[in-house]
Amino acid sequence: MKPKGEELEKAKRNAAVEAVKHIENGFVIGLGSGSTVAYAAKEIGRRIKNESLNVKVIPTSYQALTLAVDNGIPVTTLDENPTLDLTIDGADQIDENLNLIKGMGGALTREKVVAAASKKLIIIADWRKKTLRLGENGQPVPIEVLPFAAAHVIRRISTLGGKAHVREGSGKVGPVITDNGNFIIDADFGPIENPEELERKLKAIPGIVETGLFIGMTDIAYIGNPSKVEKLERRK
Repeated sequence: MKPKGEELEKAKRNAAVEAVKHIENGFVIGLGSGSTVAYAAKEIGRRIKNESLNVKVIPTSYQALTLAVDNGIPVTTLDENPTLDLTIDGADQIDENLNLIKGMGGALTREKVVAAASKKLIIIADWRKKTLRLGENGQPVPIEVLPFAAAHVIRRISTLGGKAHVREGSGKVGPVITDNGNFIIDADFGPIENPEELERKLKAIPGIVETGLFIGMTDIAYIGNPSKVEKLERRK
C-alpha cells in the first residue's frame, strides 16, 4: 500500500528538522538537492529569520541554489570556503552501513565533491529509502559520463553485469544534461553484493566522471517516519 502524501511529506520534514539542529552559528554548509532537502532549506531559513542564525551554504545544483535564494540563505562557493562544516543531502537508497545511491536528480558529481569537502555528511530520507542492499527493488546506479564516451561506457558496464542506458529528459527530447554539461547513464546491477568494489571498477572506466555510489562518506542519517525519526550513525 502506498503511503499517503501527507504522511510522506511529514516524514521528510521530520528528518530535515533533526538534521538542521546540527547547524551552529558561523557554519558553512553544503546544501544538497531533492524534495527532502527542500524542507531542510525551509528550516534553515526559519532559523535565520527567527534566531538570527549566521550561516552560508554552497549549493550542489541549480535547484539547491533556488532553494537557498527562496529561503533567504546566503550563498558562497568552494573557492571561498574549500572546507565545509557539514553537508545536508538526501539519498535515493541507503543501506545498513550508511552507503548510498544518489543521483536520480542528476547532481551526483557536485553532491559528491561538496560531501567530500565537508567535515560531516548528514543524510536525510524517508523510510522508503532504507534498504538491506543497494540496488534492490530495481534501483539503478546513476553515473555521470562525458557525452563522447557514452556508448563506450555502456558497453563496459555490460561487462560488469549491468544493464545501462542514457537517461532521457521528461520535458524535452533527448538526453538529460547535467549542470556540468554531461550525460547521465542509469545502470541496473540488481542487488549489489560489494558496493565498494563496484565503485572502484566503474571509476576505472575512461569517460565516467562520477558515480552515484557514495561509499563510507555518511556520518549520520536521519530516516523520517510520520511519527518519529530514526538516527543512524557510522560505525567507528
